[in-house]
Amino acid sequence: MKVLVIGLDCAPPREVFHRFRGSLPNISRLMEEGAWGELESTIPPITTPAWMAMATSANPGRLNCFGFRNRRKGTYLEMEIANSRTIPEPTIWDRLSREGRRVVLLGVPQTYPPKPVNGLMVTSFLAPDTDSDYTYPPELKEEIRDVVGDYMIDCRNFRTEEKTHLLDQIHQMTRMRFDLAEHFLKTKPWDYFQMVEMGTDRIHHAFWKHYDTEHRKHEKGNPFERAIPDYYVYVDERIGRLLELIDRKETAVFIVSDHGAKKMDGAICVNDFLIREGFMTLRSKPQGVVRIEEADIDWSKTTAWGFGGYYSRVYLNVRGREKHGIVSPEEYSEVRERLKKALESIPDERGHPLPTTAFIPEDVYTGDYVANAPDLLVHFGDLHWRASQDIGHDSIYSFETEIGPDDAMHSQHGIFVMANGTVSGGEELERLRIYDVAPTVYRLLGMEPPDGLEGKVIDKSGGSGRKEEIA
Repeated sequence: MKVLVIGLDCAPPREVFHRFRGSLPNISRLMEEGAWGELESTIPPITTPAWMAMATSANPGRLNCFGFRNRRKGTYLEMEIANSRTIPEPTIWDRLSREGRRVVLLGVPQTYPPKPVNGLMVTSFLAPDTDSDYTYPPELKEEIRDVVGDYMIDCRNFRTEEKTHLLDQIHQMTRMRFDLAEHFLKTKPWDYFQMVEMGTDRIHHAFWKHYDTEHRKHEKGNPFERAIPDYYVYVDERIGRLLELIDRKETAVFIVSDHGAKKMDGAICVNDFLIREGFMTLRSKPQGVVRIEEADIDWSKTTAWGFGGYYSRVYLNVRGREKHGIVSPEEYSEVRERLKKALESIPDERGHPLPTTAFIPEDVYTGDYVANAPDLLVHFGDLHWRASQDIGHDSIYSFETEIGPDDAMHSQHGIFVMANGTVSGGEELERLRIYDVAPTVYRLLGMEPPDGLEGKVIDKSGGSGRKEEIA
Protein backbone atom coordinates (compact mmCIF):
# COMPACT_ATOMS: atom_id res chain seq x y z
CA MET A 1 0.00 0.00 0.00
CA LYS A 2 0.86 3.64 -0.18
CA VAL A 3 0.84 5.70 3.02
CA LEU A 4 -0.31 9.31 3.35
CA VAL A 5 0.47 10.99 6.68
CA ILE A 6 -1.18 14.36 7.37
CA GLY A 7 0.37 15.97 10.43
CA LEU A 8 -1.45 18.68 12.36
CA ASP A 9 1.07 20.07 14.81
CA CYS A 10 -0.33 20.47 18.33
CA ALA A 11 -3.83 19.18 17.44
CA PRO A 12 -5.56 18.21 20.73
CA PRO A 13 -7.76 15.12 21.15
CA ARG A 14 -10.49 16.85 23.14
CA GLU A 15 -11.15 19.32 20.35
CA VAL A 16 -10.67 17.09 17.30
CA PHE A 17 -12.39 13.97 18.64
CA HIS A 18 -15.17 15.61 20.62
CA ARG A 19 -15.78 19.36 20.58
CA PHE A 20 -15.20 19.95 16.86
CA ARG A 21 -15.93 16.51 15.43
CA GLY A 22 -19.44 17.36 14.24
CA SER A 23 -18.05 20.08 11.98
CA LEU A 24 -15.11 18.01 10.68
CA PRO A 25 -16.77 15.57 8.26
CA ASN A 26 -13.59 14.35 6.58
CA ILE A 27 -11.64 13.59 9.74
CA SER A 28 -14.79 12.09 11.25
CA ARG A 29 -15.26 9.82 8.23
CA LEU A 30 -11.68 8.57 8.56
CA MET A 31 -12.32 7.85 12.24
CA GLU A 32 -15.47 5.89 11.41
CA GLU A 33 -13.73 3.88 8.69
CA GLY A 34 -10.62 3.03 10.64
CA ALA A 35 -9.24 3.54 14.13
CA TRP A 36 -8.46 6.50 16.32
CA GLY A 37 -7.28 7.46 19.78
CA GLU A 38 -5.03 9.65 21.86
CA LEU A 39 -1.35 9.41 20.98
CA GLU A 40 1.07 9.70 23.89
CA SER A 41 3.94 12.04 23.04
CA THR A 42 7.54 12.26 24.15
CA ILE A 43 8.80 13.73 27.40
CA PRO A 44 8.79 16.65 26.93
CA PRO A 45 5.83 16.94 24.50
CA ILE A 46 7.56 19.40 22.20
CA THR A 47 7.52 19.62 18.37
CA THR A 48 11.22 18.86 18.46
CA PRO A 49 11.89 16.01 19.37
CA ALA A 50 8.35 14.60 19.02
CA TRP A 51 8.10 14.51 15.21
CA MET A 52 11.50 12.84 14.99
CA ALA A 53 10.47 10.30 17.62
CA MET A 54 7.46 9.50 15.42
CA ALA A 55 9.68 9.14 12.34
CA THR A 56 12.37 7.00 13.99
CA SER A 57 10.54 5.15 16.78
CA ALA A 58 13.38 6.24 19.06
CA ASN A 59 13.22 8.20 22.32
CA PRO A 60 15.02 11.53 22.91
CA GLY A 61 17.86 9.74 24.69
CA ARG A 62 18.66 8.01 21.41
CA LEU A 63 17.95 11.11 19.31
CA ASN A 64 20.24 13.38 21.37
CA CYS A 65 17.47 15.97 21.29
CA PHE A 66 15.42 17.24 24.23
CA GLY A 67 13.80 20.33 22.75
CA PHE A 68 14.29 23.08 20.19
CA ARG A 69 17.30 24.34 22.08
CA ASN A 70 19.85 22.00 23.63
CA ARG A 71 22.72 23.10 25.83
CA ARG A 72 26.11 23.15 24.19
CA LYS A 73 28.22 20.61 26.05
CA GLY A 74 30.68 22.12 28.50
CA THR A 75 28.92 25.49 28.75
CA TYR A 76 26.43 27.05 31.11
CA LEU A 77 24.18 29.13 28.88
CA GLU A 78 25.14 28.42 25.26
CA MET A 79 22.35 26.72 23.33
CA GLU A 80 22.24 24.90 20.00
CA ILE A 81 19.16 24.76 17.78
CA ALA A 82 18.08 21.23 16.87
CA ASN A 83 18.34 20.37 13.18
CA SER A 84 18.38 17.37 10.87
CA ARG A 85 22.11 16.83 11.32
CA THR A 86 21.74 16.17 15.04
CA ILE A 87 19.53 13.09 14.57
CA PRO A 88 21.60 9.88 14.68
CA GLU A 89 18.70 7.46 14.05
CA PRO A 90 17.35 6.66 10.56
CA THR A 91 13.91 8.06 9.75
CA ILE A 92 11.11 6.40 7.81
CA TRP A 93 12.13 8.31 4.68
CA ASP A 94 15.80 7.41 5.11
CA ARG A 95 14.98 3.70 5.16
CA LEU A 96 12.45 3.94 2.34
CA SER A 97 14.87 5.88 0.15
CA ARG A 98 17.47 3.14 0.60
CA GLU A 99 14.85 0.59 -0.47
CA GLY A 100 14.09 2.54 -3.64
CA ARG A 101 10.67 3.73 -2.43
CA ARG A 102 9.59 7.21 -3.47
CA VAL A 103 8.96 9.75 -0.72
CA VAL A 104 7.48 13.24 -0.57
CA LEU A 105 7.99 15.34 2.56
CA LEU A 106 6.39 18.72 3.13
CA GLY A 107 6.93 20.80 6.26
CA VAL A 108 8.10 18.02 8.59
CA PRO A 109 9.90 19.64 11.56
CA GLN A 110 13.61 19.08 12.00
CA THR A 111 14.27 18.20 8.37
CA TYR A 112 16.33 21.36 7.81
CA PRO A 113 18.97 21.35 6.42
CA PRO A 114 17.46 19.00 3.82
CA LYS A 115 19.09 15.66 3.19
CA PRO A 116 18.95 13.75 -0.09
CA VAL A 117 15.95 11.43 -0.38
CA ASN A 118 14.52 9.29 -3.12
CA GLY A 119 11.95 11.89 -3.98
CA LEU A 120 11.58 15.43 -2.69
CA MET A 121 11.65 17.36 0.55
CA VAL A 122 10.36 20.80 1.56
CA THR A 123 11.69 21.51 5.02
CA SER A 124 9.91 23.20 7.90
CA PHE A 125 9.66 26.42 9.88
CA LEU A 126 13.17 25.83 11.28
CA ALA A 127 14.60 26.85 7.92
CA PRO A 128 15.74 30.51 8.08
CA ASP A 129 13.83 31.64 4.98
CA THR A 130 13.03 30.71 1.40
CA ASP A 131 16.29 32.22 0.18
CA SER A 132 18.10 29.37 1.92
CA ASP A 133 18.43 25.89 0.44
CA TYR A 134 15.30 24.70 2.19
CA THR A 135 14.35 22.03 -0.38
CA TYR A 136 15.70 18.86 -1.87
CA PRO A 137 16.52 19.00 -4.63
CA PRO A 138 17.52 22.68 -4.39
CA GLU A 139 15.86 23.58 -7.69
CA LEU A 140 12.49 22.54 -6.26
CA LYS A 141 12.33 26.10 -4.88
CA GLU A 142 11.60 27.42 -8.35
CA GLU A 143 8.72 25.02 -8.84
CA ILE A 144 7.26 26.01 -5.49
CA ARG A 145 7.44 29.66 -6.46
CA ASP A 146 5.61 28.92 -9.68
CA VAL A 147 2.85 27.01 -7.84
CA VAL A 148 2.16 29.18 -4.76
CA GLY A 149 4.25 32.33 -5.15
CA ASP A 150 6.17 33.55 -2.10
CA TYR A 151 5.89 30.38 0.00
CA MET A 152 5.37 30.94 3.74
CA ILE A 153 7.53 28.64 5.83
CA ASP A 154 5.97 30.05 9.00
CA CYS A 155 4.06 33.04 10.32
CA ARG A 156 6.35 36.00 10.70
CA ASN A 157 5.43 36.47 14.36
CA PHE A 158 2.71 34.46 16.04
CA ARG A 159 3.29 36.05 19.46
CA THR A 160 1.68 39.38 18.70
CA GLU A 161 -1.35 41.43 19.68
CA GLU A 162 -2.12 42.16 16.02
CA LYS A 163 -4.58 39.28 15.95
CA THR A 164 -6.48 40.08 12.76
CA HIS A 165 -3.28 40.26 10.72
CA LEU A 166 -1.96 37.10 12.36
CA LEU A 167 -5.15 35.16 11.63
CA ASP A 168 -4.86 36.14 7.99
CA GLN A 169 -1.23 34.95 7.99
CA ILE A 170 -2.14 31.58 9.49
CA HIS A 171 -4.84 30.98 6.89
CA GLN A 172 -2.54 32.11 4.09
CA MET A 173 0.25 29.81 5.25
CA THR A 174 -2.13 26.85 5.55
CA ARG A 175 -3.61 27.52 2.13
CA MET A 176 -0.16 27.54 0.55
CA ARG A 177 0.88 24.32 2.28
CA PHE A 178 -2.22 22.44 1.19
CA ASP A 179 -2.04 23.92 -2.32
CA LEU A 180 1.50 22.61 -2.55
CA ALA A 181 0.44 19.23 -1.17
CA GLU A 182 -2.25 18.98 -3.84
CA HIS A 183 0.27 19.87 -6.51
CA PHE A 184 2.69 17.17 -5.36
CA LEU A 185 -0.06 14.56 -5.12
CA LYS A 186 -1.07 15.34 -8.71
CA THR A 187 2.40 15.53 -10.24
CA LYS A 188 4.91 13.46 -8.23
CA PRO A 189 5.30 9.70 -7.81
CA TRP A 190 5.27 8.53 -4.20
CA ASP A 191 4.94 5.54 -1.92
CA TYR A 192 5.15 7.57 1.29
CA PHE A 193 3.82 11.13 1.54
CA GLN A 194 4.01 13.16 4.75
CA MET A 195 3.06 16.75 5.34
CA VAL A 196 2.90 18.71 8.60
CA GLU A 197 0.80 21.85 9.00
CA MET A 198 2.10 24.28 11.64
CA GLY A 199 -0.92 26.57 11.54
CA THR A 200 -2.68 24.38 14.10
CA ASP A 201 0.12 25.10 16.56
CA ARG A 202 0.31 28.82 15.83
CA ILE A 203 -3.43 29.38 16.16
CA HIS A 204 -3.53 27.62 19.53
CA HIS A 205 -0.75 29.70 21.04
CA ALA A 206 -2.21 32.92 19.65
CA PHE A 207 -5.95 32.43 20.20
CA TRP A 208 -6.52 29.86 22.97
CA LYS A 209 -7.70 32.39 25.54
CA HIS A 210 -10.19 33.76 23.01
CA TYR A 211 -11.66 30.28 22.47
CA ASP A 212 -11.41 28.46 25.83
CA THR A 213 -14.00 29.67 28.35
CA GLU A 214 -11.96 28.04 31.14
CA HIS A 215 -8.89 30.18 30.41
CA ARG A 216 -8.22 32.72 33.15
CA LYS A 217 -7.86 35.47 30.55
CA HIS A 218 -10.95 34.57 28.52
CA GLU A 219 -13.31 37.43 27.72
CA LYS A 220 -16.79 36.37 26.72
CA GLY A 221 -17.95 37.89 23.46
CA ASN A 222 -14.46 38.67 22.18
CA PRO A 223 -14.18 38.93 18.37
CA PHE A 224 -11.96 35.84 18.03
CA GLU A 225 -14.05 33.26 19.87
CA ARG A 226 -14.52 31.30 16.64
CA ALA A 227 -10.96 31.67 15.29
CA ILE A 228 -9.81 28.18 16.34
CA PRO A 229 -12.96 26.12 15.55
CA ASP A 230 -13.45 27.90 12.21
CA TYR A 231 -9.82 27.26 11.31
CA TYR A 232 -10.30 23.54 11.94
CA VAL A 233 -13.28 23.56 9.60
CA TYR A 234 -11.01 24.98 6.90
CA VAL A 235 -8.27 22.43 7.61
CA ASP A 236 -10.83 19.61 7.40
CA GLU A 237 -12.03 20.92 4.03
CA ARG A 238 -8.46 20.90 2.73
CA ILE A 239 -7.94 17.36 4.01
CA GLY A 240 -11.05 16.36 2.07
CA ARG A 241 -9.52 17.78 -1.11
CA LEU A 242 -6.38 15.72 -0.57
CA LEU A 243 -8.43 12.56 -0.11
CA GLU A 244 -10.07 13.15 -3.49
CA LEU A 245 -6.64 12.98 -5.15
CA ILE A 246 -5.61 9.54 -3.91
CA ASP A 247 -6.74 5.98 -4.53
CA ARG A 248 -8.40 5.29 -1.20
CA LYS A 249 -8.39 1.52 -1.74
CA GLU A 250 -4.63 1.43 -2.12
CA THR A 251 -3.67 4.12 0.39
CA ALA A 252 -3.57 4.12 4.17
CA VAL A 253 -4.29 7.57 5.57
CA PHE A 254 -3.01 8.85 8.91
CA ILE A 255 -4.01 12.07 10.68
CA VAL A 256 -1.57 12.62 13.54
CA SER A 257 -0.23 15.27 15.88
CA ASP A 258 2.98 15.40 17.85
CA HIS A 259 1.27 16.57 21.05
CA GLY A 260 -1.88 18.35 22.11
CA ALA A 261 -2.78 21.77 23.50
CA LYS A 262 -4.30 23.10 26.70
CA LYS A 263 -4.78 26.41 28.48
CA MET A 264 -1.84 28.19 30.04
CA ASP A 265 -2.45 29.20 33.65
CA GLY A 266 0.81 31.05 34.21
CA ALA A 267 4.56 30.66 34.51
CA ILE A 268 6.87 29.52 37.27
CA CYS A 269 9.96 31.71 37.40
CA VAL A 270 12.31 28.81 37.89
CA ASN A 271 15.54 30.71 38.50
CA ASP A 272 13.91 33.13 40.92
CA PHE A 273 12.70 30.05 42.78
CA LEU A 274 16.19 28.55 42.77
CA ILE A 275 17.58 31.82 44.15
CA ARG A 276 14.94 31.92 46.87
CA GLU A 277 15.66 28.34 47.90
CA GLY A 278 19.42 28.79 47.92
CA PHE A 279 20.24 26.74 44.83
CA MET A 280 21.44 29.78 42.84
CA THR A 281 23.50 32.76 44.00
CA LEU A 282 23.82 36.18 42.35
CA ARG A 283 26.70 38.57 42.92
CA SER A 284 24.30 41.49 42.58
CA LYS A 285 20.54 41.81 42.36
CA PRO A 286 19.31 42.95 38.94
CA GLN A 287 17.40 46.19 38.49
CA GLY A 288 14.16 44.73 37.24
CA VAL A 289 13.66 41.57 35.20
CA VAL A 290 16.64 40.52 33.08
CA ARG A 291 17.47 37.60 30.82
CA ILE A 292 19.44 34.83 32.48
CA GLU A 293 22.38 35.67 30.20
CA GLU A 294 22.42 39.19 31.65
CA ALA A 295 22.21 38.17 35.31
CA ASP A 296 25.34 38.34 37.46
CA ILE A 297 25.36 34.69 38.51
CA ASP A 298 28.06 33.54 40.91
CA TRP A 299 28.71 30.11 39.43
CA SER A 300 31.17 29.26 42.19
CA LYS A 301 28.25 29.35 44.65
CA THR A 302 25.43 28.09 42.41
CA THR A 303 24.11 24.55 42.69
CA ALA A 304 21.52 24.64 39.87
CA TRP A 305 20.05 26.78 37.12
CA GLY A 306 17.17 26.36 34.72
CA PHE A 307 15.92 27.22 31.25
CA GLY A 308 12.32 28.09 30.44
CA GLY A 309 9.68 27.31 27.85
CA TYR A 310 6.71 24.96 27.86
CA TYR A 311 8.75 22.84 30.27
CA SER A 312 11.90 23.57 32.25
CA ARG A 313 15.34 22.09 31.77
CA VAL A 314 17.21 22.22 35.08
CA TYR A 315 20.93 21.56 35.35
CA LEU A 316 23.15 20.88 38.34
CA ASN A 317 26.53 22.58 38.52
CA VAL A 318 28.60 19.39 38.71
CA ARG A 319 32.27 19.33 39.62
CA GLY A 320 34.31 17.97 36.73
CA ARG A 321 31.46 18.52 34.24
CA GLU A 322 30.92 22.28 34.52
CA LYS A 323 33.76 24.78 34.60
CA HIS A 324 32.92 26.04 38.10
CA GLY A 325 31.09 22.95 39.32
CA ILE A 326 30.44 22.64 43.05
CA VAL A 327 28.26 19.51 43.28
CA SER A 328 30.53 16.52 43.74
CA PRO A 329 29.75 13.30 41.85
CA GLU A 330 29.28 11.59 45.22
CA GLU A 331 26.50 13.96 46.31
CA TYR A 332 24.95 14.36 42.86
CA SER A 333 22.04 11.95 43.36
CA GLU A 334 21.15 13.33 46.79
CA VAL A 335 21.23 16.94 45.59
CA ARG A 336 19.17 16.13 42.50
CA GLU A 337 16.56 14.32 44.57
CA ARG A 338 16.35 17.25 46.98
CA LEU A 339 15.93 19.66 44.08
CA LYS A 340 13.32 17.42 42.47
CA LYS A 341 11.24 17.42 45.67
CA ALA A 342 11.58 21.19 46.00
CA LEU A 343 10.36 21.81 42.44
CA GLU A 344 7.49 19.36 42.79
CA SER A 345 6.35 21.02 46.01
CA ILE A 346 5.82 24.49 44.47
CA PRO A 347 2.15 25.51 44.98
CA ASP A 348 0.20 27.85 42.73
CA GLU A 349 -0.07 31.56 43.49
CA ARG A 350 -2.95 30.86 45.93
CA GLY A 351 -1.10 28.18 47.82
CA HIS A 352 -2.94 25.26 46.23
CA PRO A 353 -0.93 22.19 45.19
CA LEU A 354 0.37 22.04 41.63
CA PRO A 355 0.69 18.57 40.10
CA THR A 356 4.28 19.09 38.98
CA THR A 357 6.60 16.31 37.82
CA ALA A 358 10.37 16.67 37.64
CA PHE A 359 11.55 13.79 35.47
CA ILE A 360 14.93 12.14 35.98
CA PRO A 361 16.26 11.42 32.47
CA GLU A 362 17.54 7.93 33.33
CA ASP A 363 13.99 7.01 34.33
CA VAL A 364 12.36 8.05 31.03
CA TYR A 365 15.09 7.71 28.40
CA THR A 366 17.39 5.04 27.06
CA GLY A 367 20.24 5.37 24.61
CA ASP A 368 23.75 6.69 24.13
CA TYR A 369 22.83 10.34 24.71
CA VAL A 370 20.98 10.23 28.04
CA ALA A 371 23.97 11.91 29.69
CA ASN A 372 23.39 14.95 27.45
CA ALA A 373 19.88 15.46 28.82
CA PRO A 374 19.10 18.09 31.45
CA ASP A 375 19.49 16.77 34.99
CA LEU A 376 15.75 17.32 35.48
CA LEU A 377 12.94 17.95 32.99
CA VAL A 378 10.08 19.70 34.72
CA HIS A 379 6.40 19.72 33.73
CA PHE A 380 4.84 22.37 35.96
CA GLY A 381 1.19 22.05 36.98
CA ASP A 382 0.41 19.09 34.73
CA LEU A 383 1.65 21.21 31.81
CA HIS A 384 -0.75 24.08 32.51
CA TRP A 385 2.18 26.23 33.70
CA ARG A 386 5.18 27.17 31.61
CA ALA A 387 8.62 28.06 32.94
CA SER A 388 10.28 31.47 32.79
CA GLN A 389 14.07 31.57 32.88
CA ASP A 390 14.31 35.34 33.35
CA ILE A 391 15.59 36.62 36.69
CA GLY A 392 14.36 39.47 38.89
CA HIS A 393 10.59 38.95 39.15
CA ASP A 394 8.83 40.17 42.28
CA SER A 395 7.58 36.63 42.89
CA ILE A 396 8.08 33.16 41.48
CA TYR A 397 4.81 33.52 39.53
CA SER A 398 4.30 35.35 36.27
CA PHE A 399 1.26 35.68 34.04
CA GLU A 400 2.98 37.13 30.98
CA THR A 401 5.62 35.57 28.76
CA GLU A 402 8.96 37.18 28.06
CA ILE A 403 8.60 36.59 24.32
CA GLY A 404 5.13 37.99 23.66
CA PRO A 405 1.50 36.91 24.15
CA ASP A 406 0.95 33.15 24.34
CA ASP A 407 -2.21 31.48 25.61
CA ALA A 408 -1.60 27.75 25.29
CA MET A 409 0.59 24.98 26.60
CA HIS A 410 1.43 21.61 25.11
CA SER A 411 -0.41 18.58 26.46
CA GLN A 412 1.01 15.08 26.69
CA HIS A 413 -1.33 13.47 24.16
CA GLY A 414 -1.89 14.26 20.50
CA ILE A 415 -4.25 12.67 17.99
CA PHE A 416 -4.06 9.48 15.96
CA VAL A 417 -6.45 8.58 13.15
CA MET A 418 -5.78 5.73 10.71
CA ALA A 419 -8.04 4.68 7.84
CA ASN A 420 -7.51 1.68 5.55
CA GLY A 421 -4.80 0.57 7.94
CA THR A 422 -4.36 -2.33 10.32
CA VAL A 423 -7.58 -1.70 12.29
CA SER A 424 -11.01 -0.82 10.92
CA GLY A 425 -14.60 -0.34 12.01
CA GLY A 426 -14.24 2.90 13.91
CA GLU A 427 -12.24 1.36 16.77
CA GLU A 428 -11.20 3.69 19.58
CA LEU A 429 -7.74 2.61 20.71
CA GLU A 430 -5.87 3.30 23.92
CA ARG A 431 -2.24 3.13 25.00
CA LEU A 432 -1.07 4.48 21.66
CA ARG A 433 2.43 5.92 21.72
CA ILE A 434 4.16 8.18 19.27
CA TYR A 435 6.75 5.43 18.77
CA ASP A 436 4.06 3.11 17.33
CA VAL A 437 3.55 5.12 14.14
CA ALA A 438 6.77 4.15 12.31
CA PRO A 439 6.45 0.36 12.71
CA THR A 440 2.82 0.58 11.60
CA VAL A 441 3.86 2.51 8.48
CA TYR A 442 6.51 -0.09 7.65
CA ARG A 443 3.98 -2.91 7.98
CA LEU A 444 1.50 -1.15 5.69
CA LEU A 445 4.24 -0.62 3.10
CA GLY A 446 4.91 -4.36 3.12
CA MET A 447 8.19 -4.07 5.02
CA GLU A 448 9.15 -5.87 8.21
CA PRO A 449 9.68 -3.22 10.92
CA PRO A 450 13.45 -2.94 11.50
CA ASP A 451 15.06 -4.16 14.70
CA GLY A 452 15.49 -1.60 17.46
CA LEU A 453 12.22 0.28 17.04
CA GLU A 454 10.62 1.18 20.36
CA GLY A 455 7.03 1.07 19.17
CA LYS A 456 4.79 -1.75 18.05
CA VAL A 457 2.55 -2.18 15.05
CA ILE A 458 -0.88 -0.73 15.82
CA ASP A 459 -3.34 -3.53 15.16
CA LYS A 460 -5.85 -5.56 17.12
CA SER A 461 -3.12 -7.41 19.00
CA GLY A 462 -0.12 -5.14 19.35
CA GLY A 463 1.02 -1.60 19.96
CA SER A 464 -2.16 -0.63 21.72
CA GLY A 465 -5.51 -2.11 22.53
CA ARG A 466 -9.13 -1.54 21.75
CA LYS A 467 -10.76 0.57 24.44
CA GLU A 468 -13.23 -2.12 25.50
CA GLU A 469 -10.45 -4.75 25.74
CA ILE A 470 -8.32 -2.57 28.03
CA ALA A 471 -11.24 -1.50 30.20
